Amino acid sequence: MTWKPRYTVLSVVLGAFLLCYMDRMVMASAIPFIARDFKLSSLTMGAVLSAFFAGYALMQLPGGLLADRFGPRRVLLGSIVWFSIMTALTGWVTGLVSILAVRILFGLGEGPFPSAAWKTVANWFPAQEAGRACGLLQASSYLGAAVAPLFVGPVILAWGWRPVFYILFAPGVLLVLLVWLFVKDAPAVGSNEAAGGNAQDEADATQSTPAKANLLRVLRNPVVLWCAACFFLANTVAWGLMNWLPTYLLEARGFGVEKMSVFTAITNLAGMVGFVLGGYLCDRYFSERLRVPIIAGLLTSAACTYLAAVAPTGEWAVAWLVLVYLTSNVAFTAIFTLPLLIVPKHAVGATFGAVNTAGQISGVLAPLLVGFILELTHNDFHMVLYCMVALALVAVYPASRIRPGQPAVQQYEGAV
Repeated sequence: MTWKPRYTVLSVVLGAFLLCYMDRMVMASAIPFIARDFKLSSLTMGAVLSAFFAGYALMQLPGGLLADRFGPRRVLLGSIVWFSIMTALTGWVTGLVSILAVRILFGLGEGPFPSAAWKTVANWFPAQEAGRACGLLQASSYLGAAVAPLFVGPVILAWGWRPVFYILFAPGVLLVLLVWLFVKDAPAVGSNEAAGGNAQDEADATQSTPAKANLLRVLRNPVVLWCAACFFLANTVAWGLMNWLPTYLLEARGFGVEKMSVFTAITNLAGMVGFVLGGYLCDRYFSERLRVPIIAGLLTSAACTYLAAVAPTGEWAVAWLVLVYLTSNVAFTAIFTLPLLIVPKHAVGATFGAVNTAGQISGVLAPLLVGFILELTHNDFHMVLYCMVALALVAVYPASRIRPGQPAVQQYEGAV
């Protein structure tokens, strides 16, 4: 296989996504230790985990519009600089108020990143490769989530939780340099890398279509709205599990820090495999029926979450959660691929921003929901997992309503 410029672009964006999620997910592994220092309750721990998503969700639509209007490269650079600084500042917090403030600012800076990343993929990759590119992009995020606990555990045991956040500033500087050198907004005019159209035509469309018009079209497209509803429910499950998994393994299953770190990494690596597998399946078998892997993934993950709840040992619970992460991420790959296929490229940022806003609102609510359930049930994680099962099953209904139709671009324009 000949190495093409778009593969270099994707590789750099993959590295940035890995760092993005690693910076985000170290908090999930560090929060039990931060809670001991600051004497936080379960509900307050949930508030700290949710604070990031409050800022993150607010910037999804603005981030998408900025990527459509000014190009994804500038947005990627600004976002990486911002969230790297905020990661380092997390190590200097002195209490609940300061950590909430830093986490909200962290989310505001990272919020534009996903839309810019998806916009980059849409500009560089043809439709027949979109699923695999999206799968790899999301797989890199789960690789970051898998590396985070393996990194956090030894650092905390050696030096405490604060150095965890200081150390992660250096990779951010490296990623800024790589994006600056290798990532362009789109292939050059006349290049055979143009993803399904002339690069100049896309640039003209971006300049001639007001951001407000793009957003109105997106919000009137029923496929986008059903996709957003499904993502909201499914992502509530995903973030409920991801943010609280280290605490669950430490407190409910009685694992030590090292064992918790390894098992958390294993489940996230399974999630990475799920994204890669989902990308292949979407491109190879379901490019015109993306709701099929969404529904199948949701149903299977719901069943496995129930089996994790009733598992007799912690090891069996982890085994079932491995399958939860794998199958649910097959569904997520299809959800993430849809924005690349149902709209013209000049509106991908706004479309992904709209869908991801719904998903990240759930990121705000999920840690609080889990914290509330734990407070109400005196730390009964069984009830948390049963709640996640119910939400995954409810998400099947909006998934069943996703019918993109053909051709996708004409449907989008007809929704105006």
